[in-house]
Amino acid sequence: MQALKTDLPEVLLLEPKVFEDPRGITFESYNRRTLREVAGIDADFVQDNRSRSARNVIRGLHYQLGEPQGKLVGVLAGRIFDVAVDLRRSSPRFGKWTGFELSADNRRMAWIPPGFGHGFLALSEYADVLYKMSQFWAPKQERVILWSDPDLAIAWPLGAAQPILSPRDGAAVAFRGAEVFP
Repeated sequence: MQALKTDLPEVLLLEPKVFEDPRGITFESYNRRTLREVAGIDADFVQDNRSRSARNVIRGLHYQLGEPQGKLVGVLAGRIFDVAVDLRRSSPRFGKWTGFELSADNRRMAWIPPGFGHGFLALSEYADVLYKMSQFWAPKQERVILWSDPDLAIAWPLGAAQPILSPRDGAAVAFRGAEVFP
């Protein structure tokens, strides 16, 4: 596994070593020891979530206060534009975002640490996403920031398409009014 830096140093792209032959491919998608040695991440993952999203679905920007979650995000089928936003008021990068493509073809995973908001846009006909979480989901602690907030100015690659949103994501709060991390 190789750890690749992003515009936000705490957010990492993880690229597995892939073995390919005439039968197909195989690779190790998660190994706690390797993740610790290569990327310095020693998360105790307690929950896995999966989602399927149609093209132009945006999920997020989600985060959880009180019991913040680190997320290891990968794509099982399709392609997404994945986004992380630094929501730590004490950080010099507070309010900054980074985005990158994750896909079944590039086999990359993203580490989104606690203290960051997360969202993605499905770029393919559908995208199956797997998230490994470092904390259990706590619905009363979950928060959502509006995907299109002008202060964040995330460059979602939608083109002329209109995003498809859940009612909760469509009614999310603006970044300036959001509860964030210290």
